[in-house]
Amino acid sequence: WSDIAAECERFLGPNGFGAVQISPPSENAVKYSRPWHERYQPVSYQLQTRGGSEAEFRDMVNRCNNAGVRIYADAVFNHMAQGSGYGTAGSTYNGEDFPNIYSAFDFNDGRCHTGSGEIENYGDVNQVRNCKLVGMPDLNLGSDYVRGKIAEYLNKLIDAGVAGFRVDACKHMWPG
Repeated sequence: WSDIAAECERFLGPNGFGAVQISPPSENAVKYSRPWHERYQPVSYQLQTRGGSEAEFRDMVNRCNNAGVRIYADAVFNHMAQGSGYGTAGSTYNGEDFPNIYSAFDFNDGRCHTGSGEIENYGDVNQVRNCKLVGMPDLNLGSDYVRGKIAEYLNKLIDAGVAGFRVDACKHMWPG
């Protein structure tokens, strides 16, 4: 996060850039060889990534805002991390067990009607919106509990000074 803050102050703000989109700031899975896409496999909604801590995130947002550069965060809430392991803040997860946030009851397994539980036909809207996306468990966004957890996370980002969001995997979510 400190690199983004410095870039806002040194280049983006002075050159008239009004905003920057950042990768998801939520805790994500730590995967072998640390691929870029691990940031799109959330483990919790703690603000701790390989980019830095929550304090460093808040400092970056504040410094960029002071430089006239607004922050738009990539938000991932269609699914959670695949498999089992640990996240960038040290949280563990196993299948559909994300301690202190989600359990198997919070996912769409019962709504997916494929043999594998995965999306097998991208032309079938029910599969696209109810089945696992490359093994990542699909959150039940029809659940008040799940929507409440997502709202808490987005409000936390707004409280930190984030100006807006890019929502990842929208085509995998039911409208409404």
